[in-house]
Amino acid sequence: MNLNKDIQQLNNKLDLLRRKLDDAKARDNQGLILQFKRELGVVNKKIASIKGMQSRKNSAQSEQLKALPFNRVLSKVEQADMGKFKKSVRGLVVVHPLTALGKEMGISEVTGYAPQAF
Repeated sequence: MNLNKDIQQLNNKLDLLRRKLDDAKARDNQGLILQFKRELGVVNKKIASIKGMQSRKNSAQSEQLKALPFNRVLSKVEQADMGKFKKSVRGLVVVHPLTALGKEMGISEVTGYAPQAF
């Protein structure tokens, strides 16, 4: 299950329902207005649920990475040749500060986490 894909599909459905609701309001069709409002509520709840799952997943992954014994900020040279660097350090996980996980962890620079010193 790809959570980002599910959220995107639900956001597309939400946009479609909003447009249909606006059309129903323009035609003053009360039955359709109520139906679309109910459907909007259901889709909003699904989106909130999936975002909650994403948050819990990122939080759990953040805790796992923080539990690893070694971490440090990566230099520009190491970042430039990431493939070679990852091959030299087994189990290295690189976290960028602009990703959801990086924001969750509160890091400000590209940081590497590993089970052994690097």
